[in-house]
Amino acid sequence: MSAERVRDLIPFVHVSDVARSIAFYELLGFEPKDTHERDGRLDWAALESRGAQLMLAHATAPIERDKQAVLFYLYADDLAALRDQLLAAGITVGEIRDGSPGPARELGLADPDGWCLMVSEIE
Repeated sequence: MSAERVRDLIPFVHVSDVARSIAFYELLGFEPKDTHERDGRLDWAALESRGAQLMLAHATAPIERDKQAVLFYLYADDLAALRDQLLAAGITVGEIRDGSPGPARELGLADPDGWCLMVSEIE
C-alpha cells in the first residue's frame, strides 16, 4: 500500500441559492474566501472559519430534504453564545442537549436548504 494519503476533506454542498447560504453560514463564523459567478448569478463559493472549510455550489436539481444522507458536524468554543446569536438572527435552533455517547453538549439546526447541522461544544 502506498504511503501517500489524503490530507484534507472539504464538504461540497449543493444549495438552491448560494448567496443566501453564504449569509447563513456567516452567522456561524464562516467567511467567503473565493466565489464564482455564472450568467450574473453567484454559482460557487469557498467558505472558511478557522480550520473549517465548506464549498457551496448552485444545485442543478431540487434539494430534497427527506432524501439527505449527510450530517454536518461542527464545533464551537461557546455553544450557548452561538445559540443566542443564531436565535437573535431569527434562525430556528434546537436546545443544547447531551450528545452522549459523543460530546457532552450539542445542538441541531438546519441550513436554508434543510441540510442537517450538529454543533458540539469543544471541551
